[in-house]
Amino acid sequence: MRLVINGEEREFAAATLEALVEELGMKGDRVAVELNREIVPRASWQATALKDGDRLEIVHFVGAGNQRPRSERRNLPRTRLRSSNIY
Repeated sequence: MRLVINGEEREFAAATLEALVEELGMKGDRVAVELNREIVPRASWQATALKDGDRLEIVHFVGAGNQRPRSERRNLPRTRLRSSNIY
């Protein structure tokens, strides 16, 4: 079936939203899905059937942290917003 995912039309075999996330090789606990402009709760993915022409937006969360020890991190200057800068 043809689905539009993040603006790109592609062909998929998955019949449910849960199967699609698996077919895409994504970890379900790090993904948010919008189907035809409606956010689908993760608990509903297994029961959510897909049909030809559905439009999905899929966001895959990636975590990364500062790997340097705190003592080695740069202290970058912070910009302050002052009322005299607001017009």
